[in-house]
Amino acid sequence: MIRIQSPLPDNYTAASPAELEARIAVAKSTLGKDVFILGHHYQRDEVIRWADARGDSFKLAKLASQRPEASSIVFCGVHFMAEAADILTADHQRVILPDLNAGCSMADMADIDSVEEAWEALAATCDIERVVPITYMNSAANLKAFVGRHGGAVCTSSNARAVLEWAFERGDKVLFFPDQHLGRNTGHQMGYTESDMAVWNPRLDLGGLTEAQVKDVTFLLWKGHCSVHQRFQPSHIDTFRAANPAGLVIVHPECSHEVCEMADQVGSTEFIIEAVAAAAPGTAIGIGTEIHMVNRLGAEHPELTVTSLDPLVCPCSTMFRVDAPHLCWVLEELVAGRTPNQIVVDPETTEWAKVALDRMLAIT
Repeated sequence: MIRIQSPLPDNYTAASPAELEARIAVAKSTLGKDVFILGHHYQRDEVIRWADARGDSFKLAKLASQRPEASSIVFCGVHFMAEAADILTADHQRVILPDLNAGCSMADMADIDSVEEAWEALAATCDIERVVPITYMNSAANLKAFVGRHGGAVCTSSNARAVLEWAFERGDKVLFFPDQHLGRNTGHQMGYTESDMAVWNPRLDLGGLTEAQVKDVTFLLWKGHCSVHQRFQPSHIDTFRAANPAGLVIVHPECSHEVCEMADQVGSTEFIIEAVAAAAPGTAIGIGTEIHMVNRLGAEHPELTVTSLDPLVCPCSTMFRVDAPHLCWVLEELVAGRTPNQIVVDPETTEWAKVALDRMLAIT
């Protein structure tokens, strides 16, 4: 998906951290309750410090809908998150993304044209009425609307199992996108094996599969992944455990199945935060998720030794686009009576995406 963010004026890019801090404070104070700033856990510290609420994407979108007094929702995250907030908030609320280039590489791996083509190919191969489409929250609004129209639901990393169990009460097969790893790891938790799963490659005819494979498997897993979580390898866990024999390994379910199998605990961003908080003082914890969150957990829990399993500590490059200059810019634009970078989901897409989200909420 192409998004174009205009370069910021020099008075933002050339400003010192101290100057930006002072200007953000003034703008935020001026706007008062009219603005609600959301900060995803992966945001850098210079941004997250200004957040009125922290959380994962769906939690933050729900929180925005619970603040009707805030006419401006500044979502410090990525594009699909701002879309979810626009879907769930009221018509009088404007959702703003500080940098339009803050997308999500995983979400972009499943576009609506490719998914519709896959659906048509499946309909020509098997009983499409028995196929249930499930999309991860980390997907565009039009994909959420697609699953809403076709009897499916949205899932998060916390409720993927419950949603998949619901799907198998309605069909024999799921098309799960855009992250293959969350689908695979959840399937294994449910007792399925690799023989029950196949990866659908949208660049190949029939996903690169034979008709027999399509008919036989239970999970059709879209060939998509998180660029951060795919970096974690079994060797990282081996290295951590060699240095910390009594240590605790916690990873996100977007990691590969091999990594999740070796970890002590596997769960969402909120799960990881809670697991760290529950650890005994003195525990060494190796975490497989985004580095800003890992570093923040380490700072918030000095009684623990919290480190990233990946020695190269790769940040989420798209989350990293949102910085203090962009946050300062959008807030000062709002103070001036202008609305920059508003994210708007059209009414029809909103209607069907809400259907898919409501199904998820009813399930969980």
